[in-house]
Amino acid sequence: MSGTHSNNNAFRLPAEIVEQCELAQRIVRKELLPLEPEFLPHPGHSFGLKETINLKSVFGEEKTNHLIKIARDTGLWYLMVPEEFGGSGLPMLAQVAILEQFYYTAVPFPFANVPNILYECQGDQIERFLKPVIEGEKTTCFAQTEPNAGSDPGGMMQTRAVKKGDHWVLNGTKMWISMAAESDIIMVQAVTDPEKRQRGGITMFLVNRDNPGVHIEAGGIKTWLGPRAAQYTVHFKDCIVPETDVLGEVGKGFYLGQRWLTVHDRLLRGPYALGKMQRALDMSIDWAKQRITFGKPLSERQAIQWKIVDMFVDLEALRALTYQMAARSDAGEDIRAEAGMVKFTSMEWGARCVDHAIQIHGAMGEALELPLTLFYRYLRHGQIGGGANEIQRMQVARKLLKG
Repeated sequence: MSGTHSNNNAFRLPAEIVEQCELAQRIVRKELLPLEPEFLPHPGHSFGLKETINLKSVFGEEKTNHLIKIARDTGLWYLMVPEEFGGSGLPMLAQVAILEQFYYTAVPFPFANVPNILYECQGDQIERFLKPVIEGEKTTCFAQTEPNAGSDPGGMMQTRAVKKGDHWVLNGTKMWISMAAESDIIMVQAVTDPEKRQRGGITMFLVNRDNPGVHIEAGGIKTWLGPRAAQYTVHFKDCIVPETDVLGEVGKGFYLGQRWLTVHDRLLRGPYALGKMQRALDMSIDWAKQRITFGKPLSERQAIQWKIVDMFVDLEALRALTYQMAARSDAGEDIRAEAGMVKFTSMEWGARCVDHAIQIHGAMGEALELPLTLFYRYLRHGQIGGGANEIQRMQVARKLLKG
């Protein structure tokens, strides 16, 4: 399924990580791949929704609970949870390698979906917000983007929070907020000091979705990512938030948002693409060997051979880049720019790889019974969502040219 069994002596994953990857591969083959024929054409799933929501929408409670039990019994539910909160405490390299295996299939596997910045919770925030999210009792979404503040949220953010006594009052609109209608907790960035803005003037708030000052536009925003909307416009009108629900420190909200984006929407795009690219390559090799045209299998046609080679090169290059950056993150390096590099290469190379696979499969490549078109849509979307690829290139250039 993926490169964990490589004979290349230049680099080997530690044995304990390989063991976890092999466990993930067994789960994918036995539990997830057989569900694809039911999952792929179903209208109830969409990009941006939590794994358990997509699973329940398609398969119902029984199958979903079966997969959750597997996740909990194997410890994979806590894959990305720090040890001090009951998790595995695995390094980022291990997380990346294991996640790659699960992204081989379109059917999601349930994990404790905890934003890394939620570990900034203090005092009773831990019981009210953090622990319920770890255990899957509550869900979160991240509200940064606005109608006029996408690629430059720090400089153009209009949502304001004003301190009044022992609470804050939020007013503004967020847009393209994934899973807003399905979340219990909205992590909202708001300007608290217009003079400082992203340099100490933006604060992160934990807002309950049922707060009377929160209005989510019904129906969501329809996109090509699935028949079910998963992105929403959210209005905050005189939304009262107690000062006890500030996440982290006042003025440090933009920094927290960048931390969230660096891991969840940039570095972890690497394994997200790698699993899909490996699947597309495996499918293309199998198809090329069995599909006969003009008396010969496709595998004997140079045009097809070169596409397969290009897919393999992109896959190996991205795996090397992603694993290296994960290891550097584990070593304590600041990889904000490099995570952006993983993001734009994984989405561009991933979409290119899957595009080749669709072409190799011909009309069959467009069939919804195969995962290729779904993979392509998700990877193409990733060139915009989470910070457009052009913005990631700007950040890499800034670091290279600094000084």
